[in-house]
Amino acid sequence: MARTARTGPTSTPQPRPLPRGRRTAGDFVKAFLAFIALAGLVVGVPAALASFVGWPLPNEMPSLATLQQEITTTVFIKVLTVVVWVAWAQFTACVLVEAKAELSGVGVPTRIPGAGPSQLLARQLVAALLLVGATAASFTPGLSQLGQTYEDNHRPTVAAAAQQTPGDLAVQATQQAAERIAKEAEQTEAKGGQSAEQGTKFYRIQPPEGRHHDSLWEIAQRHLDDGRRYHEIYELNKDRLQPDGSQLSQASLIRPGWIMEMPADAHGGELVEMPDASPKVSEDVREQISDYTKSSPTAQQDGAGQQGGSGHQGGAAEQGGSGQQGGSGQQGGGLDAAGDQITQPISVVPQAPDGSVERPAETGPAPAAEQATPAQESSSFGLSDALMGAPLLAAGLLGALGRRRRAALWQSAMRAVGGRTPDLMTPTGAAADVQDALFVGADPDAVRDLDRALRGLAAALGAENRTLPTVYAAWLTDSELHLQLAHPAGQPPAPWQLGQDQTFWRILRSDIDGAEADGAAPYPGLVSLGSFDDARLMLNLEAVPGIVSLSGAVADRTAVLASVAAELATNGWSDRLTVTLVGFGEELGALAPTRIRHLENTAALLETMGAETDQRRRALGNAGHDSVLTGRTGPARHTQWAPHLVLLAEQPGEEEAAQIAELASDSGRLGIGYLVGAGSTGLPGATWELEITSDGRLLAPLLGLELQAQQLPQELHAAVVELFTDADPAPEGQEREPDRARMPFMVDISEHGRPAVYARLVGPYEVMGLDDPDGERSPLLHEALAMLLLHREGVHPRVLASALWPRGATEDVRDSLIERLRGWLGNDPDGTPRLATDDTGRLTLAQSVVSDLDVLRTLHHEATAGSGSRRASVRERLLTDALALVRGPLLADRPAGRYGWLSHEIIDARLPLLVADVALALSEHHLGAEHPEKAIEALNTALPSAPSDERLWNEQLRAAHATGDPALLESTVESLIAHNNALSGGARGLPPRTEALLDELLPSWRGTEAATG
Repeated sequence: MARTARTGPTSTPQPRPLPRGRRTAGDFVKAFLAFIALAGLVVGVPAALASFVGWPLPNEMPSLATLQQEITTTVFIKVLTVVVWVAWAQFTACVLVEAKAELSGVGVPTRIPGAGPSQLLARQLVAALLLVGATAASFTPGLSQLGQTYEDNHRPTVAAAAQQTPGDLAVQATQQAAERIAKEAEQTEAKGGQSAEQGTKFYRIQPPEGRHHDSLWEIAQRHLDDGRRYHEIYELNKDRLQPDGSQLSQASLIRPGWIMEMPADAHGGELVEMPDASPKVSEDVREQISDYTKSSPTAQQDGAGQQGGSGHQGGAAEQGGSGQQGGSGQQGGGLDAAGDQITQPISVVPQAPDGSVERPAETGPAPAAEQATPAQESSSFGLSDALMGAPLLAAGLLGALGRRRRAALWQSAMRAVGGRTPDLMTPTGAAADVQDALFVGADPDAVRDLDRALRGLAAALGAENRTLPTVYAAWLTDSELHLQLAHPAGQPPAPWQLGQDQTFWRILRSDIDGAEADGAAPYPGLVSLGSFDDARLMLNLEAVPGIVSLSGAVADRTAVLASVAAELATNGWSDRLTVTLVGFGEELGALAPTRIRHLENTAALLETMGAETDQRRRALGNAGHDSVLTGRTGPARHTQWAPHLVLLAEQPGEEEAAQIAELASDSGRLGIGYLVGAGSTGLPGATWELEITSDGRLLAPLLGLELQAQQLPQELHAAVVELFTDADPAPEGQEREPDRARMPFMVDISEHGRPAVYARLVGPYEVMGLDDPDGERSPLLHEALAMLLLHREGVHPRVLASALWPRGATEDVRDSLIERLRGWLGNDPDGTPRLATDDTGRLTLAQSVVSDLDVLRTLHHEATAGSGSRRASVRERLLTDALALVRGPLLADRPAGRYGWLSHEIIDARLPLLVADVALALSEHHLGAEHPEKAIEALNTALPSAPSDERLWNEQLRAAHATGDPALLESTVESLIAHNNALSGGARGLPPRTEALLDELLPSWRGTEAATG
């Protein structure tokens, strides 16, 4: 489901500050040596020059005669001394600039003209010296260190430890906010202990207006003149009890009606003071602000009802969820409609009058309250946080699953016996939960934007005859895409822009061209590793100059590797690639048999990759390319440069590890990547080292990274595989055993089974048996009912909300709609609600609520497998009634912009096949009764709904031939050929079965084809 907000750059979310690494004895040694070097260069050099040479410049202006004299040894030494003094002054300036930048956290330091090597040396010495100081946290290397090896130390871009990542701005903003808050606290204390609440200004979060919504950034921009000061507002209000009983836990999670204390210098007409000091404040706001201030940590510590304070906290815990088992606490939170981890309710999502909700500018956790309805308060109704928190992985799996199911339907239809296409099995149990999690978590808009942005970049560079830069990683947020380059690559083509330095290219997602870009995928090896607050980190595995090791418990690292394999196998930004799994995940091949292959052990891997590495080296040399990237742009565009990514779960032995390291020494250039499991001691020869912890954090201590890891644990990965294997058709000649739990819903078509509510979905949408709902809410209620009618097995409340509001919705909005829908549908005569909740928490319709699609399916089943299969007259009546229900495509008049969830369904493929099955069965009946004209009439009724169904055209040829009218047969052939040419543009001929049939019925048809073509 799409949940991307289009916002400007001011709303770009910032990852939280990078973690502070541990100091080792080596760090202290490096700091001491750096101090000695700095002291020698900054103090020792001028002292030595002054002692041994003295003042090098002449005491008076030299004359022309003096300048023409022969240069003596003394003069040469003095000139050389002047040069050394200038070099010393330049280096000292570099030291001062770098020290100021590092101590103040201002980001990239000022460049001293002509001082490239000197400034680099100064930067490294200052960083080493301050590594063990109080400000060491600001020196933690980030993604700018990715790919740095010993051989790369001479490259200034890679060696610079002070380069900023997208998270550095957050570090600076947090530090500045902390400084301002500390100053304000000192000022408050200086006023004689005056209460911080006295005269304090407050802001009440406003409800959304149309597509606009409040966020802390916008509040800070309006009332503090700087959106980056939103951290100050967050720090002032963190963990305070809000009027609705919840608490602020993350800066991006606020709700309408919450009260925010503002910094002392806040200004603007929307602010209010304490109720006692502002008589104009309404009584409800007065009470809310009073309750809010009592919930502050200070008030609780001062004894303002310690017992009551605990009760408040407990209440918040009950509302927001607590503990990892519940899945709604901060640690083990559920996920919102975007699939992000949730802790507290969102109010920064704009909610329109019709209830539609837009995702916030900062993708943040969604409310814990979204996870349950009053009928079912269990965490996320059993849905997987891991999948709902992986929007790119979920989108890839859901898209691949839909393609697999459509292909399976067509395969089944082509070999169907008796005109009956077997139905796909409905998922149950864990597989159903996983499918629901995929529906909720998938973000196809993010996949589309990523794919178009990367292909558009490759096309733009190719048009300028420029080579693709090597990309180590990408950060994807709700509003931007950042690429981390291995080296500076100049100015990026528009609409791309430079980031915080020359090694970052960025593009606003609102600026991405909506048109499909031609050419090969430039970076198919990008894969999600995890989230950094509201940004997702993607690592380009094929660009790694060596091995990436992953340490941790076997189950944890296998879960990470399974997630990587599943995303690489199904993502939408890769054309072709090979993923080799070694020692694990053989069953994952069901996700993409053409992409995934499995090897039993490391010995087989070494043999396979040794041959492929040699072949790629020779191919690159013969093609005249430096790397695979040069073959993906411009006129070459070789098809052989698809990446090969190797995932090895078990740590190889010492000798095998050395052989893999040797193979990987040139892997980045060849488009081959290795992600290898390692024990607690690490993997010798690894270029980048990752660690997965038991609580799901992905650490890279040397790179300064700490992510919430993206994982696919064993139980989830087994359920995902089950979804894909169930989608495959049964082997030819075999039929799966019928499963009552998976059988399609059938209606009672007797007189006693007349429904109370009847909806017509095939063609224009109509609902009979109910009064029209409120005009403003009618579209949402009709859409919700349509989704429930198409899923008689039940719809998860979160799936329903995600379908209706792709950009996200809060719990109260969702529950309100469900209650309105329940009220609109009413009760059966026995008082049973027509909308119920089953024991899994899913919403289900009573059997008295029926659609024409249910009736169509039932009539066809009865005619071909029920009572009609034994009596010709009954069969004819049932099939004729079924065909009469076909009034057009599904939901023919649905409004633009709604029913987007249908793109994830296969009903658009199943309905034409069902209509064709009905027409084929009726045609067979009429042909058996020697009524070919009636057979043609039935087939013509079905063709508009299934114009590409080869079976209908073939049956129409047989019926036309059965009439004995050569002119009718020839006109039918002409129509068939013209239709086929229109579909393929004349690029391909008729299907083989159709050609064989025409050869039998009308041997002269090829002349007709030539004339028509």
